[in-house]
Amino acid sequence: MTTRLGPIELEVITGTIRSAEVEIEAAVERAARSPMIRDQHDYRVGLYDAKGRKLTGRSYGSLIEPIFEFFGDDINPGDVFFWNDPYNSAGSCGHVPDLCTTVPIFYGGRLLGFAQVFGHHDDVGGCVPGSLPVQVRDQWGEGLVVPPAKLYDKGVLNETAFRIIERNSRLPEHLRGDIDSEIGACQLGSRRLTELAERYGVEALEDAFDAIIENCAATIRAELLPKIADGVYTFEDYIESDGFTRKLYAMRLTMTKTAEKITLDFTGTDPEAEGPINWAIDYCEGRFVRKWMGPVLRCLADSPERAAEIDINEGVLDVIDVVFPEKGTLVTPHFGRPTGLRFFILIRSLGIFAGALAKATGGIMPADHETIRIWGLHSRARDGKLSLFREVLGGGGPGRPWADGSDVVHIVPNSRNLPAEFSEQRYPVLVESLALRADSAGAGKRRGGFGYDKRVRALRDCLLLSNADRSELAPYGVNGGLAGHPYGVSVESGEDGVVRSLPGMVDDVQVRAGDLVRLWTSGGGGWGDPLERETELVRYDVRCGLVTREAAESEYGVVFADGLTVDEEATDRLRAERRGARDGLPMFDRGEHFRKVQSAGGLVWPEGWSDPDDWQAVPV
Repeated sequence: MTTRLGPIELEVITGTIRSAEVEIEAAVERAARSPMIRDQHDYRVGLYDAKGRKLTGRSYGSLIEPIFEFFGDDINPGDVFFWNDPYNSAGSCGHVPDLCTTVPIFYGGRLLGFAQVFGHHDDVGGCVPGSLPVQVRDQWGEGLVVPPAKLYDKGVLNETAFRIIERNSRLPEHLRGDIDSEIGACQLGSRRLTELAERYGVEALEDAFDAIIENCAATIRAELLPKIADGVYTFEDYIESDGFTRKLYAMRLTMTKTAEKITLDFTGTDPEAEGPINWAIDYCEGRFVRKWMGPVLRCLADSPERAAEIDINEGVLDVIDVVFPEKGTLVTPHFGRPTGLRFFILIRSLGIFAGALAKATGGIMPADHETIRIWGLHSRARDGKLSLFREVLGGGGPGRPWADGSDVVHIVPNSRNLPAEFSEQRYPVLVESLALRADSAGAGKRRGGFGYDKRVRALRDCLLLSNADRSELAPYGVNGGLAGHPYGVSVESGEDGVVRSLPGMVDDVQVRAGDLVRLWTSGGGGWGDPLERETELVRYDVRCGLVTREAAESEYGVVFADGLTVDEEATDRLRAERRGARDGLPMFDRGEHFRKVQSAGGLVWPEGWSDPDDWQAVPV
């Protein structure tokens, strides 16, 4: 295209848009009320052009299409749009606690774009505090559902709508404060975009928007697609339970790669679930899921530094196509199916794309990463006031060809655990310890990251909730690396010391004052043959208490003499024996539980679908 701007002006505009999104984030954090938004950062922001195209890849955000669909041209200065419907949001609000606030941006009476904040809020009603019930059979049991609506119409507040929304929350002051902060943050972002229009002119700025998006597609085609061998590749991954039935629920993918495109076909994915693990993404040409999965391609960049420079924005839609199965699957649920814990399958979508790419690139993709898990304790004080202590705990990142996995990271951008000081001051809990969980990382030439080991004592009678996956199936290892270790939660009685182990998905489990809750989060999968890991790196992990001496020998083949000295001769002999006893290495390792399920006949493939794990590792 011909642009009115030179490369320097284009770079300044691009950087200003990114900077404006950082400002929007800071404004949300300063003014929001709920710990989930303000302290744990479970929200996304975005700036879009007048066509609804997202201009950066900082975070995935929601879509603008619901505004066009429900309001057409009735978009005016002073409007504030709001929704959380997983279905009428064109599939961009995955579950009802995700509320989306959007402000149109005008300059000289002309629609310039949109500013948006999209975040996970503390409570929007439903049958369990926090609005993420485990045993629920439709979305109406999950909380208040709001289709696209106007909270402000040409600057006039719809107070009735606000009152309805507030009345359906157990923490109304949090919810109202969060929404007000999000509106204010969007208005700040609007000012930054209009300032650019004043500086460069609307036509030039719109040219810049086109160039930003076109550059994304061009970069992917020039730098990333050539590293993927043309062909057809399949992969699948699983969710352990839907809240009612413990079995493997499969998400399946067929990836077709050509010189110009990648097509992702979800045909073969299991039928929709009774419980809340469905994810409605078959709307609006799958725009949301295509943008969500696109950043996985950055793992193929020439270096981690280059990967950080590649911005996956709306331009990825020119490179990735999707095909959905007919209605009635986990990713094409019928209207009203519950979606509250859809974050399990949301994360699986990244894993199955990465798995298919591992096959197509000779194993140079990262292993599988941690999964989203939310846990908490809720109770009421004598005055009836609700205490809702919840955390989004991080887990181990994946081992990668170029580095070990990061420890206790989270897929939610910039997410954090609640500090002990904050938790103990605000809630009836005592945080007794928080540490890295030894041996939780998947072994590999580049091991996975470690998960948490956290212990919290309840100071009054309460109810425990755990919205967690990967409590049996571990994050998979790649190219000879081993699977990480799974999530777990238990309650130790403060009276007699009896320990109750709980499933990953539970809600309203009784916890008495004095009981100790222990949680450990999943470790990332390992990458590459563990017998190839440098002995000094293994020794360092043992010295730090992250890997036990037993695991060093059993998983890495590293033998210690006295103290922390590696017996190099014994190590070389042991590693040589193990290499000689095996017949190659598999590309993927899913851990012991998966092997038990598979040997017991618990894995059933649809007609025409073969084992996607039947693939050998590539020697490094």
